[in-house]
Amino acid sequence: MSDKTDEGVYTDFKDRMTYGEYLKLDELLSSQQRLSNHHDEMLFIIIHQVSELWMKLILHELRESTDAIRNGELQSAFKMLARVSNIQTQIIHAWDVLSTLTPAEYIQFRDALGQASGFQSYQYRMIEFALGYKTPHVLKIYQKEPNLHEELKEAYEAPSIYDVSIEKLVEAGFSINPQLVERDYTKPYQADESVAAAWEKVYRNVDLYWELYQLAEKLVDIEDSLQQWRFRHMKTVERIIGHKTGTGGSSGVGYLKNVLNHRFFPELWDVRTNL
Repeated sequence: MSDKTDEGVYTDFKDRMTYGEYLKLDELLSSQQRLSNHHDEMLFIIIHQVSELWMKLILHELRESTDAIRNGELQSAFKMLARVSNIQTQIIHAWDVLSTLTPAEYIQFRDALGQASGFQSYQYRMIEFALGYKTPHVLKIYQKEPNLHEELKEAYEAPSIYDVSIEKLVEAGFSINPQLVERDYTKPYQADESVAAAWEKVYRNVDLYWELYQLAEKLVDIEDSLQQWRFRHMKTVERIIGHKTGTGGSSGVGYLKNVLNHRFFPELWDVRTNL
């Protein structure tokens, strides 16, 4: 007897893997455990879990694209970085859904969160590390989890995607400050005149440096989207809790406004003024 319907759809899965098994849906869909009885806590949990899944994919793509740039496989890197930009669009729109949560609704379950906060998102910190923004104090949050702490420390000490992009400028023959090539990667990147001059030459000679120009624009896309994500985060927090202190002890909106001033790839923004 055939195990297919007339439409060719399989119905006998006694010895076959199902869609739910492949995606581990039982485990995934049972991970939304509310700590209160409030209806809207489900929204709060799912938005943050979905964002963490997207961040996992962002990290997957950033790591591979960083390796590809270092190995001179720029076209492969461009594909992955374009994917990152599209993922970021999904995360940005997630704030539109969360912003349907009103202050009166959130205060009904906020206390149940204790000191848990998005400030403690280790994947978000690893994204910042991958882009070159290194903040040592956040490592202390994860000392209770040795394996995770070691993973974060490794990412903290590794070169960022911008560091390996600057290496490409060196390989292309640009005169780059040698201290940048062998610098301490745990320090936040600071703008450098030699890098600024190199990128300006790339933008003034696009045909000659086409791949470097593409790389620069892909990096700008990612920083632009990350700043949009940060802005939507800040406005959503302000909309829901105003200027209250965050559950994790941060200054909340004040902290989120301050990070908007940080630039990951400063010379790529300055070049627009200098051209």
